[in-house]
Amino acid sequence: MFIEQSIREENKFWKYVVGSVLIVVVWTIGQLPLLFAVTLKSMASGNGVPLDETTLMTTLDSNTTLFLLMLSTAFAIAGVYIAQRFIHKQSLLSMLTTRPKLDWKRVFFAFGVWALLSVLSAVADYFMNPADFVIQFKPIPFLILLVIAVLMVPIQTSSEEFLFRGYLMQGFGGLARNRWIPLVLTSVIFGLLHIANPEVDKMGNIVLIYYIGTGFFLGILTLMDEGMELSLGFHAANNLVGALLVTADWSAFKTHAILKDVSEPSAGFDIILPVVIVYPILLLLFSRKYKWTGWQEKLTGNIRLNPSTTPTETFRNDE
Repeated sequence: MFIEQSIREENKFWKYVVGSVLIVVVWTIGQLPLLFAVTLKSMASGNGVPLDETTLMTTLDSNTTLFLLMLSTAFAIAGVYIAQRFIHKQSLLSMLTTRPKLDWKRVFFAFGVWALLSVLSAVADYFMNPADFVIQFKPIPFLILLVIAVLMVPIQTSSEEFLFRGYLMQGFGGLARNRWIPLVLTSVIFGLLHIANPEVDKMGNIVLIYYIGTGFFLGILTLMDEGMELSLGFHAANNLVGALLVTADWSAFKTHAILKDVSEPSAGFDIILPVVIVYPILLLLFSRKYKWTGWQEKLTGNIRLNPSTTPTETFRNDE
């Protein structure tokens, strides 16, 4: 099964520690182009070296900032690939799915379902609360945003899925020899890493319920479906629609989206609505479509060492 693909006697947990450090280093290197570009413009304007996140995120045009932010996540994917192939001697595919190849139909199905629901939700919110939004559509900036978002946002979301639902899920699974500990750890870490987002600063730590809950939802998708395809599609749709349709001054992504939310944000039931109602409904939908069984075993069961395949053989077979 999914986690078991990484469980080998030679695949010690310290390798995941080394691999994680490598991924962080490579990802940090990927942030240097943004820092360099912002520093050049800031110094040319006589403002000196940028020392705060606000300056870093607002000095350049939002399209340029978005592109450079997304570019850094491509480095993170490269870091995951290097760790997976050269430290663990396994293929990238063995970290993505148990199927012979990535099931793109699953990716696009999850993408389509969540993109449709996200658009309908945003449109309904606009018509119910028109005073909370302004239309800021400008054809040229939006078309540039569209190209950047379509090309780069899936890279950004995939980097997070590769790291949390793939690399760390399998790493913690090999250490704990069960499924519930990696599910909990990756979900909580995923949520807490969003604590620096401006939404959290604006609305309070209650927003972390949404981020951690989303981590659990994506982790459950991965474990129940024995692969990351559904989580890849969902995550890409979530961020892509968000970048193109609605932006706000207090959001993590400030873009040339069609609508701008000018309301004063507050943490209400809408923060936990996806976690307690929408995500369970989606899990039911996916479970019916893909005929999931054995929920308790797949989410909480123990896993065992599989000595039948060496890491090198795994790499060759999955390729």
